[in-house]
Amino acid sequence: MRKLIAVLLCLSLAPCGQVLAEGTLHPVKISQSQLAGEIFKQREPVVQTHDGNTTHDVEVFRTDDEKFDVGVWDSGAARMEINTPYPYNEYMHLLKGSVTLTSADGQVTEVNAGESVILPMGWTGIWDTPGCLKVYVIYAPDKNL
Repeated sequence: MRKLIAVLLCLSLAPCGQVLAEGTLHPVKISQSQLAGEIFKQREPVVQTHDGNTTHDVEVFRTDDEKFDVGVWDSGAARMEINTPYPYNEYMHLLKGSVTLTSADGQVTEVNAGESVILPMGWTGIWDTPGCLKVYVIYAPDKNL
């Protein structure tokens, strides 16, 4: 958990995988104002609409091997039935809103602003939200994102 927190604290808007003079890598940081919504004005988000719901997704960092990805995602009300196994491990921290996750066996997990949750690769169930803003960290050991 400490490693994950350290990674999140080191995120910024530097170009993904940027190598600067002399091969120096720099930490990547997301500021409080960016997390409050400025990030969607500073970077061109991927905007998708499905079943009347629009989402905005800004990728902040992706490793060169495309197995580790970090970003900020904003969504209105949405309900998604995930019937095929979730394709990666995802850590998410909700900044605003809430999410109800109902696993295939009926177990319900409520996640509110200020809380975090991990969806393990292979999870199936229902994702239901009245709207949320989250930071996500995705790891896909066996595939490219």
